Amino acid sequence: MAADLDLVRRLAGADHGLAIISTTRTDGTVHSSLINAGVMDDPLGDGPAVAGVIRGGAAKLGHFRRTGQATITFRAGWEWASVDGPVTVIGPDDPHPDYPQLLRDIFTAAGGTHDDWAEYDRVMADEGRVAIFIGAKRILGSGR
Repeated sequence: MAADLDLVRRLAGADHGLAIISTTRTDGTVHSSLINAGVMDDPLGDGPAVAGVIRGGAAKLGHFRRTGQATITFRAGWEWASVDGPVTVIGPDDPHPDYPQLLRDIFTAAGGTHDDWAEYDRVMADEGRVAIFIGAKRILGSGR
């Protein structure tokens, strides 16, 4: 699985960490949207996961909490990789001692940089941002 996550890291780095994340609505239809994400260790798991930061009021957050599952797809040109697995949510309603630092770590894992981390922390708090971690139960991609 490490080699597969290396592919995910490479693809994430090739396009600013942009990825399509999908889950299901209560009616069974697919909900997809674009987020920035990267690969890092899951603070509640036992290894690496795909991590992203989403707005606290986003519809997908409710879907993640209800289903506990997501798929995220990275691409660069015609090469792609999708990671399927359980979702861990850490945010203002899910206390974790490293919560603000996790948001920073995810941002940098997705290729981001910031000149004023205090301002970053303030904006994340104001927007109720939430960290999500997708465990890599299955990885599919081009050329497999």
